[in-house]
Amino acid sequence: MLPELDTLGLDLRDDGVAVLTMNRPDRANSQTVTMFDEYATAAFALRDSGARALVVRGAGEKAFCAGFDLAEIDVITKMGVREFLAFQELAAGGIAALRGLPFPVIAAIHGPAAGGGMSLALAADIRLAAPSAKFACSFVKVGLSAGELGTSWTLPRLVGPGRAAEIAFTGRVVGAAEAERIGLVNRVVADPVAEAFALAMAISANSPGGVRMSKRALQRNLEVASYAAACELENRGQALLTRGEDMPEALAAFREGRSANFTGR
Repeated sequence: MLPELDTLGLDLRDDGVAVLTMNRPDRANSQTVTMFDEYATAAFALRDSGARALVVRGAGEKAFCAGFDLAEIDVITKMGVREFLAFQELAAGGIAALRGLPFPVIAAIHGPAAGGGMSLALAADIRLAAPSAKFACSFVKVGLSAGELGTSWTLPRLVGPGRAAEIAFTGRVVGAAEAERIGLVNRVVADPVAEAFALAMAISANSPGGVRMSKRALQRNLEVASYAAACELENRGQALLTRGEDMPEALAAFREGRSANFTGR
């Protein structure tokens, strides 16, 4: 049973694709203290839900997520340093929880993904953007650092340190075409939500264990210091997967010319 949330919609389709919708279309799906808390609640509920992939989207036609709702800015400006640090840890922890899900996370982006909305998009494994999508690392515009919600880690790994510095220091808007050219998004498509569902289904057709181990290896090896450590993680993952039911089933299906019946066991 998935929880009912105030600022997010959370659904698990029969095909195993979960959908997380930022559900404040009248406020350009902007983030609140409650929303950051609910990111973590949603992630916790999804971990053992049987989901094979997650699509993250914004409600309505206006925006993916316009960042923190400035109507709530007084809430954080009145916080003391320790209270604000606790809020930062809550907000960053919510996005990190979604990034850390054991199955792929696909962001379907239309309109603005600014500030914390951009941070959320960057935390996904895959980003699909509509032609209307635009990105702004706008923290410096409000007197804050681009070292926010994981952005200083994800952005340079996607676009390189030089481009990341320019985007972060200027706070300028990056349009969809440029985002695709520099690697900020995987590709620009007419309907990112429909494309995200199609991609999620293609992922779901594969071994659940294999996909999960692949995600774990890709994420962990961004964070380790050596080629040897990367190989060690890969070797252990592959060895574990041979002990399950899906690999023998996949080999048998290949030999017999049929589709594999993956169970994840």
